Amino acid sequence: MKDIIISTRFSAFESVTQLPSDIQNLMAQAVAVRKNAYAPYSKFRVGAALLLDNGKIVLGSNQENAAYPSGLCAERVAVFQAGAIYPDAKILKMAITAASDSNQTTAPIPPCGSCRQSIAEYEIKQDFPIEIYFMGEIGAIYKSDSLKNLLPFMFDKNFL
Repeated sequence: MKDIIISTRFSAFESVTQLPSDIQNLMAQAVAVRKNAYAPYSKFRVGAALLLDNGKIVLGSNQENAAYPSGLCAERVAVFQAGAIYPDAKILKMAITAASDSNQTTAPIPPCGSCRQSIAEYEIKQDFPIEIYFMGEIGAIYKSDSLKNLLPFMFDKNFL
């Protein structure tokens, strides 16, 4: 037996004002679309904003459904919308923010496992890393230079 050690690196920003101006704008749009979330069951609202290489910004918010798990997370809403409307565009950057109706979220909230797998599919498809910025309602923002930091053992088309 041998151990496999995987190391990842994230950048941490103390507040939105420390982000580059284009990311501040992207995060502001994620915060705004978070308010459109349909979250009557979890009371947990998530917003995502994608910057594409064509300059377009695509938004998504989580959409729940009483027939769980028929809903979708904000990240997948945005990624799938980008794939449908701009199939040849690359996703350059993604901003994610989450807030609870019950308590204030102060820690950075990363994408769930299903979203990580969906984002991985697009990162592999476009053969270009996606910068991912994520935060709670307030507080620190974490930046990952690629989805590979969040999902080091990705399942992709090469396994099929």
